[in-house]
Amino acid sequence: MSIIHPEKSEPFEDDNLAAVTEVEAGIRDFVRNDVAYLRRPAPGSAAATPEIALEANTEATVNSVNSLIQRVAGTSLTEIENLVSELESLRDLLHAEGQRVQREISGYAQLSQAAMKSTRLIADNVAQWKRTADGLRHD
Repeated sequence: MSIIHPEKSEPFEDDNLAAVTEVEAGIRDFVRNDVAYLRRPAPGSAAATPEIALEANTEATVNSVNSLIQRVAGTSLTEIENLVSELESLRDLLHAEGQRVQREISGYAQLSQAAMKSTRLIADNVAQWKRTADGLRHD
C-alpha cells in the first residue's frame, strides 16, 4: 500500500486508472463472449464457414423484412387497387354522361333552330296576311 503525500498524489491516481482499465477490460470481455455465439455456426449445421452463415442470416433477414413489408403494405395495396378501380369506373361514367349531355345539347340546339325557323315563317305569314288585309280594306 502506498502512502499518499499531500504534495504527491500520483499513487492514488494510478490506482484509479488501473481500476478503470480493469473494469473496461471486463466489459469488453463480457461483450465479446456475449456476441461470439452469433458469429459461430451451430455445431452440426450446414453453415460451416462464417461466410455461409452470414449469407444465410442475411437471406433470412431479407425474407423477414420482405414478409413484414408485404403484410404491412398488403392491405394498403388492396385499398389502393380498389380505389383505382372505383376511379376508373367513375371516369367511364363521367365520359358516358359527357357524351349524353353533348347529344342532349345538340338535340336542343336543333330544336331551337327549328323553333326559330317556324317562328320566322309564322311571323312572315302573319305580316303578309296583315298587308293583304290592309290592302283589302283600302280598296
